[in-house]
Amino acid sequence: MTDFLAELKWRGLLHQTTGDEAVSDHLATPGRVGYCGFDPTSHSLTIGNLIPIMLLRHFQKAGHRPVVLLGGGTGLIGDPSGKDAERQLRTRDDVAKNVASQRKIFERLLDFDGPNAATMVNNLDWLEPLSYLDMLRDVGKYFSVNQMIQKDSVRDRLQNREQGISYTEFSYMILQGYDFLHLFREDNCTLQIAGSDQYGNIVAGLDLIRRDQSERPEDQREDAFGVTAPLVTKADGKKIGKTESGAIWLTADLTSPYRFHQFWLNADDADVGNFLRWYTDLSKVEIEAIEAKHAEAPHERLAQRRLADAVTDLVHGLEERQAAEAAASALFGRGELSELTASQIEALAQEVPGSALDAEQSKQFLSEGLDLVDLLPTTSLAQSRREAREFVGNGAVSCNGIKLGKDDRLTAEHRLHGRWLLLRRGRKNWHALDARGLDEVLEEV
Repeated sequence: MTDFLAELKWRGLLHQTTGDEAVSDHLATPGRVGYCGFDPTSHSLTIGNLIPIMLLRHFQKAGHRPVVLLGGGTGLIGDPSGKDAERQLRTRDDVAKNVASQRKIFERLLDFDGPNAATMVNNLDWLEPLSYLDMLRDVGKYFSVNQMIQKDSVRDRLQNREQGISYTEFSYMILQGYDFLHLFREDNCTLQIAGSDQYGNIVAGLDLIRRDQSERPEDQREDAFGVTAPLVTKADGKKIGKTESGAIWLTADLTSPYRFHQFWLNADDADVGNFLRWYTDLSKVEIEAIEAKHAEAPHERLAQRRLADAVTDLVHGLEERQAAEAAASALFGRGELSELTASQIEALAQEVPGSALDAEQSKQFLSEGLDLVDLLPTTSLAQSRREAREFVGNGAVSCNGIKLGKDDRLTAEHRLHGRWLLLRRGRKNWHALDARGLDEVLEEV
């Protein structure tokens, strides 16, 4: 087992704690319960959310039990933290679907078996039964409006006359504080883990627990604590995971394993050391050894390759990472397409322009075959028949790794795994032609 706080500190993932030395003494006893909440604003999570998930992983490795709190209740309200305008309220169905989808992410990243098995809870289960009067009488009485309006996210919105803040979002702090109290009571959860932007909400929950405990005999009172991670950024100060094409997500439907792997491979030398510490389970000794070897030959990008492999294995699994590497090898001219599995071919096809054969092309494809000069202008590889004729005449066009000449025609025999025609012009220009289900297409015709 590791020392949780010491592990976070050397990784650069410890920003702030409550209780000073008391929290360290508290965590010296194995089996503590700590939770982190996740907002179901989407059916997926980003690599920004991966930071608190890694904190839960380290917490579990330190011999403690992590609790994942999915905000099925608070997600109906919306956290004002970090927002300069009111959130658009989501429907109950949308929030429920997002909660169900996010569960699959945590099942891959945390251990839900054994003595320190992680658990997942949904705060809708205890927030929904509460009446408004019960919340005001039993919880609201412990919150000072004077203190609530001092929170940065609230104060900034109050000063913005155009936006302001609704009573709904203003009440979010009370709900999150009650989450901590509920888990403290029901599951002996004594630690909340979060990003530093949630420190105010953590303190509100701790204050609620202290007030609740004050009604007990002094010898029966227990303490609770908070630990936050810094809001990490790249070396240039920019947010991590934001690219021209959008955020880097933790599910393959929004960010393919190939793109996910490529994102980490393209990490800047100034960032890769931190990324290894923040986003992997590699030990301090391993990371320092990688950095030393990387410094000797930066052009070989050893650190980036170890980073990309480790994070992709963690989030998507070894098989998906290998498919991503095979796709990259084929795209950059180092691998044989014929050696790729069906899933690897599909991963490659997702990363290049593509289209499917229409009914007329399908009919011709299965009879006399497709003429390249006619076909190429319907893809991204040529603008006209004249261009197509020039490219084919120069021997610049291949299909599934086999060069084609002006007299060659594409037939069903050219398909890889009964589906794909991967056309290539030159070294970098690709087009994935989907020739799946041709018999069904012809039946409809």
